[in-house]
Amino acid sequence: MSELFYILDLIIGYSAPVLFYFLYRIKKINKLSWYVFWVGAAIGLTWEIPMFVGSYDTTFFVTLETINPYPLHYSIYMISHTLWDGGLFLIGYWLVLLICKEPQFSQFNIGELLILIVYGQIQELMVETGAVMNNAWVFIEYWWNPALFYVNGYPITLYPQLVWLYGPILFYYVVLKLKPKLIEIEANIK
Repeated sequence: MSELFYILDLIIGYSAPVLFYFLYRIKKINKLSWYVFWVGAAIGLTWEIPMFVGSYDTTFFVTLETINPYPLHYSIYMISHTLWDGGLFLIGYWLVLLICKEPQFSQFNIGELLILIVYGQIQELMVETGAVMNNAWVFIEYWWNPALFYVNGYPITLYPQLVWLYGPILFYYVVLKLKPKLIEIEANIK
């Protein structure tokens, strides 16, 4: 079961930038959405590197272990998960566009930020639950990373939930700063 999970993990992760670039080129998404994807991937890298490298090098702070070993080198999955993060942030961005009144991401709006945070928490719980149910990976319990609950005898822990609290806040701040600059650049090109 974990092998199929790992294969789907890679297919979805590595196809995300291809799909979003294609959608951008055929004008189904705008340039801001394309940039938002990469902002999300860059933010995701801030936790994917420590989690993956820390799992194999105990000088890092270790948080993740595989239940069944990755079929390929862990760095391939680290990059895939970073691309996943970009896609997950882009979906959160689109949720804000769908739910909130215009103009979105033009000034601080607690409703927009709360949508990103709630969505981040829900999707993180789904990802971690899916990973342990498919015998893929699990976060290690520590005093600073207690179990919130157990699935299949494995802990769903606090640390990834905190990551997806910090991530949407940083993402929101960056998109608030990026949007006016991108609009200005596009206006100067035309």
